[in-house]
Amino acid sequence: MKAETLFDLSGRVAFVTGAASGLGLSMAEVLAANGASVALLDVDEAGLSAAEDKITAAGGTAETHVVDVGDFDRLNAVIDAIAEKHGRLDIAVANAGMSAGPGFKVAEGRMNAVDRERWNRVLDINLTGTFETVRAAARHMIPRREGRIIAVSSIAGLMAEEMVGYAYAVTKAGVVNLVRQAAMELAEHNVLVTGIAPGPFRTNIGGGRINDPDVAKAFEAIVPLKRIAHVDELKGLALLLASPASSFMTGITIPIDGGATAD
Repeated sequence: MKAETLFDLSGRVAFVTGAASGLGLSMAEVLAANGASVALLDVDEAGLSAAEDKITAAGGTAETHVVDVGDFDRLNAVIDAIAEKHGRLDIAVANAGMSAGPGFKVAEGRMNAVDRERWNRVLDINLTGTFETVRAAARHMIPRREGRIIAVSSIAGLMAEEMVGYAYAVTKAGVVNLVRQAAMELAEHNVLVTGIAPGPFRTNIGGGRINDPDVAKAFEAIVPLKRIAHVDELKGLALLLASPASSFMTGITIPIDGGATAD
């Protein structure tokens, strides 16, 4: 079978949360470039507009929806509307997330300094928001007995990581087990659930903290390849998990981290 067939998404309908920039935009781009009609969800209205323009200029099909994944009623309504508009929903990427601030390597990231309000907000976005996204997508995939759900975790969900905040690490670990649980439940409906665990990528999360030279140097130190990834380097894995090429893959979370979790 040719690669064009294995990775063809023609006729598929997808949505990506947190799609206005960074990893979300990168994944939306590759889905659209391979034939999917992609809905972009984010709180950043201006960023969404720019993202839509970028995808359509490259020949893809995209639409935008302004939504905060922490607003669970609104999130569910938007996902329902996408499925109703297109008559189907094939691919869901639960990517939206937020930083919990620095890790315990610095004083403001230590356990005693964790702010409860920030903790709750990170849980709402990174964990409950991901669960609500997965649940809403499954609701439309189960009757058709087909679908791909991809949840974005982090290597901080697979290992202790002193550079990220407690709430981030805890929620990303939760996403890994959410993938396992959902995959087991949805397998009988032929809905496949997988996770992606990125290592250090250059994105705007945490205000783009990773672009600070000192922070970048600390992240590079944990990566055997000794560099931070570009967002485009996530596209191959995202396309694999969304495409017919991954037809026997479910319940796993795959690191893409330059070898950071190999130690």
